[in-house]
Amino acid sequence: MAWSIAQVARMSKVTSRTLRHYDEIGLLPPAWIGSNGHRYYEEADLLRLQQILLMRELDLGLREIHAVLDSQLDQVAVLREHHQRLLAERDRLETLARTVGRTIAELEESEGKARMTKINKPENLFEGFQPPSEAEAEVRERWPQVWEQSRQAVEAMTAEDTERRQREVTAQMIRMAEFMVAGTPVSDPAVQAEVDANYQGICRFWTPTAEAYKGVGQTYVDDPQMRADFDKIADGLAVYQRDAMTVYADTRLSRV
Repeated sequence: MAWSIAQVARMSKVTSRTLRHYDEIGLLPPAWIGSNGHRYYEEADLLRLQQILLMRELDLGLREIHAVLDSQLDQVAVLREHHQRLLAERDRLETLARTVGRTIAELEESEGKARMTKINKPENLFEGFQPPSEAEAEVRERWPQVWEQSRQAVEAMTAEDTERRQREVTAQMIRMAEFMVAGTPVSDPAVQAEVDANYQGICRFWTPTAEAYKGVGQTYVDDPQMRADFDKIADGLAVYQRDAMTVYADTRLSRV
């Protein structure tokens, strides 16, 4: 069974213009084109469109989506990781909402009284707040000035800046995973060009020395959450990224 582009647009709520654009960039070509010039899509194409829309909801750009769908990367693993993050963030926000709700109730109850009502479980005040990661804690301890500089830079970012930065990081991780899956050495110029993009991205917030940049790469491996973020895109990616950053630091930053 096949559906016309108009039917697909109506079902998916994606405009025909967008579907034609997906065809032009090779992301979602139709199954066939009729003698009337109309595009027709089959079930496999609808499933691919669903995956595209899912990844768009997860803030992946079209280039990254194309790479995930057409490369050897495990599509299910990538989507499962993003799904787990969404569920975890949903649960955290629900907990945080309950925490704020309790605080509001206690403040309202204490209005007009000399002091705030005694809190039976003080630990409840902090439910839902995220503790810093091991990597973040290490940066704060070893490079306090760097931490403050980075914190100020992050606070100055707009929502659009943050979204763009997240997409850039995701795209870099996917491209590095493609290099790793293809067996490309970490010293390869193409890999090192990608690492340079990573380094320049970090330099928006602070400028790491060779030693510090190697330390950042090592935290990708040592910090459980960060390692999971890399390895759930492609197993072994954290180590591959760390090794590529080490080569970059030794060949590019040690001379600075």
